[in-house]
Amino acid sequence: MTSEQWSAAVRLLWGPPAKPARGPKRGLTLEGIALAGVGIADAEGLGGVSMQRVAAELAVTKMALYRYVPGKAELVALMVEAALPDPAGLDAGLAAAGAGAASAGGGWREQLAVWARGLYEGFRVHPWLLEATVGARVMGPRELGWMERALAALDGCGLSGAEAMDSVVLVAGHVRGIAEQERAMAGGGGGAGGEGPDAQLVVMLGEVLRARGDEYPALAAALGSVAEQGGQEQALLYGLERILDGLGLLVERRRGGGGGG
Repeated sequence: MTSEQWSAAVRLLWGPPAKPARGPKRGLTLEGIALAGVGIADAEGLGGVSMQRVAAELAVTKMALYRYVPGKAELVALMVEAALPDPAGLDAGLAAAGAGAASAGGGWREQLAVWARGLYEGFRVHPWLLEATVGARVMGPRELGWMERALAALDGCGLSGAEAMDSVVLVAGHVRGIAEQERAMAGGGGGAGGEGPDAQLVVMLGEVLRARGDEYPALAAALGSVAEQGGQEQALLYGLERILDGLGLLVERRRGGGGGG
C-alpha cells in the first residue's frame, strides 16, 4: 500500500461513515460494497475482483463506486473486515467444546484451540483471505479483535509481550499452512470424491512406492500404517496439539512449575 492508500484504508475501516465527495444522493454503503467484493472473491478468487466488477455487481458505474472507495487496495481491506467472522462467536465455540462458561473463558489452551479452529474455518469458507491477509496493511476492528482474543487467552500465563505475540503468530502460521495446502490441492484439481489433501497425498505417493518402495522404506512403512490404521486428515489438530504442548511447557516454566493452564 502507498501512504495515500494506507490513509484511505484507515479512514474507511476506522472512521465514521463518509459521504461521497460528489455526485448524486448516497445510494451505496461500504458494507454492501464489501459484500459484493466478497461474493466475487468467493466465486473466482481475489484475482477476479476489480472496481469494474464490483460496480457491475451493484448496478452502478465504476466512477460512482470511486466516490465511496478510492481503489482496489482499499476495497480488499473492506472485504477482509466483512469476511472475517465476529470474534465474539468464539464464546459459543468454547461452550460447545465444554471449556466452561463463556464468561470464564476456559483455560488458555482451550481458548487458543477454539481460536485456531475458528481462524481455519474462516480460511476454509473464504480461501482468498489467505492471499489478502499478508504483508504490511491496515487491519480493521474485527481483525484486530481476533488478535486481541488470542493474546487475551495468554494473559496471566507469565509470558512476555514478545513471547505472547510470537505464540499467536506460531499458531496462526500453522493454521495458515494447513489451509494453504488444502487450497493448493483443491486448485490442482485433486479431491475428486471428497478426498482431503492427506488422502490425496497417500494415493499419489502410493502409486510411486508400489514400484520403488524398497528405496524409501521408512516412507513406505509410514504410508502402509496410515492405510491400515487411518489417522490422515488430522494435520491441523495434530500440529495444533503439539504446538500447545510446547507452549504448555513454557507457561509452566514461567509460572514456576504451577501448571500449564
